[in-house]
Formats: sequence, structure tokens, C-alpha cells
Amino acid sequence: MVDSDARESRPTVSRRRMVAFTGAGLLGTTAGYSGDGKADPPSNESTNTAGPSPESRNDEEDGAEDGCHEDDDYDIVVARDGSGDYETVQAAIDAVQPNTSDETRVYIRDGRYKEKLELPADRPNVTFIGESAENTVLTYDDHADKIGDDGEEIGTSGSSSFFVWGDDFTARNVTFENAAEPVAQAVAIRIDADRVAFDNCRFLGNQDTLYNFGRRTRQYFRDCYVEGDVDFIFGRATAFFEDCEIYCKGEGFIAAPAQPADVEHGFVFADCDVVGDAPHESVYLGRPWEPYGQTVYIDCELGDHIRPRGWEPWDEPEHGDKTKTAFFAEHDNSGPGYTPDQRVDWSHQLSETEATAYTRAHVLSGWNPRRRLERR
Repeated sequence: MVDSDARESRPTVSRRRMVAFTGAGLLGTTAGYSGDGKADPPSNESTNTAGPSPESRNDEEDGAEDGCHEDDDYDIVVARDGSGDYETVQAAIDAVQPNTSDETRVYIRDGRYKEKLELPADRPNVTFIGESAENTVLTYDDHADKIGDDGEEIGTSGSSSFFVWGDDFTARNVTFENAAEPVAQAVAIRIDADRVAFDNCRFLGNQDTLYNFGRRTRQYFRDCYVEGDVDFIFGRATAFFEDCEIYCKGEGFIAAPAQPADVEHGFVFADCDVVGDAPHESVYLGRPWEPYGQTVYIDCELGDHIRPRGWEPWDEPEHGDKTKTAFFAEHDNSGPGYTPDQRVDWSHQLSETEATAYTRAHVLSGWNPRRRLERR
């Protein structure tokens, strides 16, 4: 499998209080993987189904931000009706001071912003704050089979509605959507950056909705809603999902991890509700996209759509026996989908002691994403 990390360079611009650049450039070339190593299963029909946000845990201040605030609280305001600094999200991104260590807060008023977005690597420390999660929607409708300007299919990565390359990106109260018809893989957001956090956000799509792409990057999701059917949470990053709703829209697989062999943790779901309208016993908790993929569910509520076997090996002879290298585990789950006695024999049920290795702090290697989220 080959993924290109080619990134379009952007002109250097200043913040809105100085000189702002208003162009909204799209990706020039985003070569994506088009199924060389990951089978190209069909489908992504995005809906506007809004999953309820679970209550935050009480161990730390949740810092959630709801409703409209004074524009003076933000560096940049985006509004489709022209009442802000910019009418498009990409124009706001382009106006961020490059390579700054200061946080740039971008307030996005309610609306559907149909844009193919990219946050370049030289725009770190950007925070998006939506007016409301249900109505602040960043959307596009590319899919893997679409033919690009070069006459080739754009592939899974190329289908992404939003590319995040800037480290320390944070989003609150925003929906990220791929609204393509259900014809192929269609990514809502691809995250290549480190220390990326989402609070009360929604990720809408079908197949391959949330691409946790970046090798050795850390990503955090709190009180979020993620929907899809086939491999709709996938990639190489270390990602911690806390108090999230994972909504299975049809028969398929939730997680498709692909972490490198030397990475300690992959995907961890803690205190999440795994629900949906998929048929009874039709969804696997996950399968290893690459040989050392890791996924763990701890203290999660599992619906009756989860298959009793739990996990699928994704047999690919060229990658050897993945059941000997992948790590899939559970601890203290509940609900009709939790059938530990019927799980595949190569998966694990963690002991209390083993489960202590899966705290947020340990999984994220000491990074505390809630410091940024606590700011209102």
C-alpha cells in the first residue's frame, strides 16, 4: 500500500488583525491510497443523523462550549452570510499566521460549508469552535472512485473532505461530513497531525468515515459521535475515544487499525456506547488492516448488532497470520453485544491489572488534551 504525503504549499499570510489572505485554495495533489493494502470495500452515504453527546466524566472539568459568544473572544469569525471576517473556512485557515506557537481561535457560525479543506503543516495551534455541533457542518462529497484531474481515481485518501496536517489542532461543536453517494470509500476527515483533540464533534459518513492516518500521532475524541459501516474508524494513529457514541449504520466493521509494530497503543474506546441500526449480530468490533493493528474496548456498552465472535482476522496471505501479531482486547464491557465466552480465541479479555495500562494519560504518552479543551 502506498500513501503519498504530498502537500500543497501556501503563501505566507498574517492574522486578520493585520493583513488577511482571502483566497480559498484547494488541494493541488493529494495522492491517496486507493486500495493497494487495504481492500476497497464499497460505500459512504452521509446522513445528518445527530447522535446525542454523552455526559462528560466528572474526573476533570469538561470545558464544553455551547452557543454563540462575543466575536472578540476569537481571532477569526467565519459566517456564510458575510457577517464575519470570512465566508469560507478555507479562507480563515489561509489567514492564520504560519508557524506560530500561539493558539488561533476560529469561530464558525452555523451553516453548511461545502469546501474541500486542508490545514497545512505550517498552521499549528488552530482551534475551530462551531456555533452548534448539529448545524455547523464542514462537508464535501468526493469518493475514492472519482476521477481526478490526472485521469486516475483519487483513492481513499484523496476523497477526504478535510485534511489536517497542522499539529495541535482542536475542534469543538463541529460536524465533519463526507456527503458522497454510497459508491466507494469516502473520508470525512484525514488526520496526519499530532496532539489533535475533538470535543462534542460529529463525524458523518459510511465507509472509512474517520481516517486516523498519522503514524505515531496522538488523537483524542471526547463526547463525539462517529457513524459508518465498513472500517469507519481506521488508520495508524494512537487514538483515545472517551464517552463517545459509535453508531453502526449497517453490516460491517467498526475499527481497522494499522499501527506500526513498535507503537505501544492503537485505538482505545473507553466508556463509549456502541449502538446503531445495523442488523442483529452483523458488525465486528474490528479487524487488523495491517499486521500489528491494535484496538481495545473498556467499560463500553455494546448493542446486539455486535457479532458474538467480536473480531475478524482480515486474512491476507502476503501479510502473514495477523492473528499472531494484532492485538484486540476488551475489559468490563456490558450490553447484549458483550459475549466474552464466544469471542475468537486470539483476542484478549484484560484483567483489572492489565486494564490499568489503558488510561488516557498512559495511552497518549503524557499529553493532556483537556488543557486546551478546558478553555471556553
